[in-house]
Amino acid sequence: QVQLVESGGGLVQAGGSLRLSCAASGLTFSRNVMGWFRQAPGKERAFVAGINWSGDSTYYADSVKGRFTISKDNAKNTVYLQMNSLKPEDTAVYYCAASSSSAVVTRATWFSYWGQGTQVTVSS
Repeated sequence: QVQLVESGGGLVQAGGSLRLSCAASGLTFSRNVMGWFRQAPGKERAFVAGINWSGDSTYYADSVKGRFTISKDNAKNTVYLQMNSLKPEDTAVYYCAASSSSAVVTRATWFSYWGQGTQVTVSS
């Protein structure tokens, strides 16, 4: 049974930082593309960042480029999202997802497994 468990969300002031973690089990973590998505109230789930199986290829949404960094530790079966210079518009529920794609993908439909989400709230 595949499980993705996110942690690290919380309340932070604008300009602050948070690091999200996603611990994976039940899948061959080192062979999966991992991604982070977010969903704000009243909006559709949106791609934030993705990383390939080896960790040497990453892709970011324009809105977070230069502020967020995705990384993975295959030995720990964990993917991270370091979020710096946070803005109120980054407020959302953040989801970790896994895909068996051979390259980084950005569409939610390409991801087979999802975590339960973790809330990130950025106050102004």
